[in-house]
Formats: sequence, C-alpha cells, structure tokens
Amino acid sequence: MAGSDVKAIRLEDTGSAGVGPARIRQVQVKTTTGSPRLTLSDGNGGATVLDMDLDASDTHSVNIPDEGIRVSDIFVATFTACTSITVFYS
Repeated sequence: MAGSDVKAIRLEDTGSAGVGPARIRQVQVKTTTGSPRLTLSDGNGGATVLDMDLDASDTHSVNIPDEGIRVSDIFVATFTACTSITVFYS
C-alpha cells in the first residue's frame, strides 16, 4: 500500500460512507456530553471492526497502525453523543 493516496470523508450520522473497499487509516471524532460511542463495521451488517467508548465533550484522534483496517465499505453502525467523525482512508 505504499504510495496510496489518502482521502478523507466527514460523516454526521450512522450509515454508509459510500466509498467502497477501503483501508481505514485514522479516525477523528468530536463528542458531546453523555456517553459517546462510535462503532464502525465492515459494510452494512458486517463484522464490527472498531468499537470505541470516548470521553465526553472532546475531540479524539485515533491512528490505526500498520496498513489500517480493511473494509468492504466504511459503515458507521453506532454514533452516540458524537457530532461528527472524519475518517481518513485509502
């Protein structure tokens, strides 16, 4: 994957990012009050690939090691107490 172009998409709700096959490289999440949680899956109904409980009222940056998480499509399954997520992928 060396030399792959990295792209970004900003999402504000659950559902598909509509980018097709991808490797998730980094996730940035802005949270609100309450109990923030973000769950990403391998396409709609696929296996959970990332599940995070986050601190409230903060911005979080999560780097994915190595070559990232391979998915058939980036799908936001749970988006609780979050205002937005930016996913960097290739």
